[in-house]
Amino acid sequence: MPAGRALEGARLKSLLMSDTGQPLPPATFEFLVFSIRMQAESHLGLVQLTEEKQEPNLPMAQHAIDMLAMLLEKTKGNLETGEKRALENSVTELRFRFVQAASAKAPE
Repeated sequence: MPAGRALEGARLKSLLMSDTGQPLPPATFEFLVFSIRMQAESHLGLVQLTEEKQEPNLPMAQHAIDMLAMLLEKTKGNLETGEKRALENSVTELRFRFVQAASAKAPE
């Protein structure tokens, strides 16, 4: 293998690895849904990324939930059963969690 092609292969491999050297997950629809869902859960304060307690950021959570709802609408009739189920379940559960977070944050 010529040196140039070996360098290209090494460069491509480094682009497909995370900072920890672990391979990145495949770019799938399910992973896209999971990524946006994790953003929403983080903004709702359901996922702690640091040891410090994170207050819910309801506008950002709503934005992530709206993005998933938009994907559900725009992909109607084009998803496999598992993809559709993952997306529908994510939107439903996140909307429920959003209402809970908003109720807990509302002044009494």
